[in-house]
Amino acid sequence: MPAAWLKAAALLPLLALTACAGSQRFTGPVGGGTAYGQPSLAPVPAVPSEPVISEPLPPPGGYPVTSAPPGAPGASTLPPPQQQDPFYNPQAGAQPSQQAAPATPADGGVPPLRGSGGQVATLGAGAAPAAPRPTRDSVVGSWTAKEATGGSCRVQLSSAPALDLYRANASGCSNRDLQRITAWDYRDGEVYLYQQGGSVVARLRTGAGGMEGAITKSGAGLSLSR
Repeated sequence: MPAAWLKAAALLPLLALTACAGSQRFTGPVGGGTAYGQPSLAPVPAVPSEPVISEPLPPPGGYPVTSAPPGAPGASTLPPPQQQDPFYNPQAGAQPSQQAAPATPADGGVPPLRGSGGQVATLGAGAAPAAPRPTRDSVVGSWTAKEATGGSCRVQLSSAPALDLYRANASGCSNRDLQRITAWDYRDGEVYLYQQGGSVVARLRTGAGGMEGAITKSGAGLSLSR
């Protein structure tokens, strides 16, 4: 037991020296010495910046613009628009061609019409003018009446008024009703033949160059021509 205490007493000075040496290693001696801190980093050299060159954007497809010649300062190195845009249309900015005016005939007639097969048709060329519509004055005068029996006679339509009608007379007619004609009138394209007392003897429709109708009482056909 005394031997153990002697060994421990001999080791105490050694442990104390070891502890002091370790403390001075990390903090350094009092009064200033080189301290073990974090090493300083070396400065990073500055990287030189490249000059910025601005270039115009390529024009959209179909809008040609004036560009600088190749090799000139500021000339674009991009490929042509037709290689960049598959839908590029060089004729999009062009003015539409004016259509030729339709041919007008020199004589002032109706212009011709051209069909799908190249055939040309002219309207109104050689067409007969429409017949004038009959009027009351156009039926005034002497007419030849042709009866259903095949006989003929003369019927005179006068412009002289007879009350609210116009005077008329017949000569050489075999039909008794035609013999009694005393007046006539024109309404809505039709001629009415009257006898004494206001009864209608015949009714005729005016047409091209004549009149066609029938006698009212018998229904027999009757036609008048010039």
